Amino acid sequence: MTVESLLIWVLIGAVAGWLAGQIISGYGFGLVGNIIVGILGAIFGGWLLGGYLSVTDNGIVNAIITATVGAIILLFLIGLIRRAT
Repeated sequence: MTVESLLIWVLIGAVAGWLAGQIISGYGFGLVGNIIVGILGAIFGGWLLGGYLSVTDNGIVNAIITATVGAIILLFLIGLIRRAT
């Protein structure tokens, strides 16, 4: 992985984490936490959507959408776990 691709992952993660935090209000984790949630959401969203909206095929906007969907689901699950404890 090059430095450039790592920066793109961080940028996509930051945007996706921020968007997910705005959509699922009350579960923001700050900038670093949102980046981590966004990156994990990108991985989860890519697996969940099976590559239908991937960076290589359709561009960065679809990568952000995929990461945001994954981050929203991840934040929702984190919220369920927090409520259960």
